[in-house]
Amino acid sequence: MTNTPSPLKSAEWLLEHSGDANLRVLDCRYALSDPLVGRFAYMESHIPGAIYADLETDLSGPVQEGGMGGRHPLPDSAALSEWLGSVGIGNDSVVVAYDDPSTGQGFYAARAWWLLRWLGHAGVYVLDGGWPAYLAAGGAADAADPQHAPLTFTPDVQPGLVATAEDVQSRTPETLLMDSRAPARYRGDTEPIDAKAGHIPGAINRDWSAALDGAGHWQDGEFQAARLDTDNASTITYCGSGVSAAPNLLARELAGVPLGPDNRLYAGSWSDWISDDAREIAVGKEA
Repeated sequence: MTNTPSPLKSAEWLLEHSGDANLRVLDCRYALSDPLVGRFAYMESHIPGAIYADLETDLSGPVQEGGMGGRHPLPDSAALSEWLGSVGIGNDSVVVAYDDPSTGQGFYAARAWWLLRWLGHAGVYVLDGGWPAYLAAGGAADAADPQHAPLTFTPDVQPGLVATAEDVQSRTPETLLMDSRAPARYRGDTEPIDAKAGHIPGAINRDWSAALDGAGHWQDGEFQAARLDTDNASTITYCGSGVSAAPNLLARELAGVPLGPDNRLYAGSWSDWISDDAREIAVGKEA
């Protein structure tokens, strides 16, 4: 393991640095069950200057015919970079992403964090505790549209952060495959979203939600290391569509394993895996 900078910022830090000219805040609130919930919440009130980042239109690419690439495919790097620049995020920006862990879906900010890291942007963080923590710290809120001049964001795409279905199939025994979904979905007891239930053969199950405490704050690195129980092994992490896996990727970084070849995302995840009927499916508890 290596010493890596924390991928988190506290609400107190954000308030202290709220006047920094290069600070940009991304509001990533969303709900898979109702795609407009997050946008309506943003329109009602948000951190002053925050930019709304929509999971479907900003943080994902178009869904492909037949489901290849999954329900939330990686966006085109050039298109994502163009959008970032258009909302005032440049290569020198310090970006803090937040969502609302109190909804039980506190993984959208981690998705934004991972995407910017994939574009080679080191100065991106997740707000620990999200929107509730910001309000609890005395942060002000408003409903005004942000006024940021457009900037240029030039990507330096990091392909080593991404794994494909072929990488999953050809992985060596030394590479762990981590399923980040709830245990019932992993076992195949239920499948509320995708067309097939179960998990990729050989995967271990580490529910992403255990990365947070009851108040929606991230558990520390020592806790994450014990929870994930992967030591410093190389891992490929997946979920349903490459979104809720992001907290486990961040958790491994908290535990000292940075994003890279040893801490990769299978971006298409389960919804991509099942798009090919030739790929095997497993059900039940971990082998």
